Amino acid sequence: MLKLTKKVEYGLIALNHMRSSSHLKSLHSAKEISERYSLPKETLAKILQLMVRFNYIHAVKGANGGYYIDKSIENVNLMDFIEKIEGPIGLADCNIDLECSLIEQCNIRKPIKSINNNVKELFKNTPLTDLFN
Repeated sequence: MLKLTKKVEYGLIALNHMRSSSHLKSLHSAKEISERYSLPKETLAKILQLMVRFNYIHAVKGANGGYYIDKSIENVNLMDFIEKIEGPIGLADCNIDLECSLIEQCNIRKPIKSINNNVKELFKNTPLTDLFN
C-alpha cells in the first residue's frame, strides 16, 4: 500500500498548524503541537529539527523559543518535502535501490517504474500549500 510515513504526516501536521496561526511568525513549541494533535513529542521534536535543517521552518532558542514558518514554504512541492524528510519515493525496491535480488528476472519492473514516475510527477506538481487550509 502506498502511504505517507508518520514522519511526513507529523511534519505536514506541524506545518499546517504553524500556517494556520493568526500571525505567520508566531512561535510554536514541539510540546504545544504534540499535545494539540496527540503526537509523540520526542518524535515530533526530531522532525521539527529536520525541517529546520532543510529551511522549511525556523527555530528560536531559549525559554520562550519555538518554531515558526515563513512564506518560503510556498515554493516547496510535496515531492521535495517527502524526499527531504523520508528519502526517495519508490513503489518497489528497484525504484530506489538497484540491489534488488529479483531485478534480472522481474517482469513488472517497467510498468512499476512508469507508475512510480507518474506518482513522483504528481507530487512534484503539488505545492505543499495545496495541503493546508
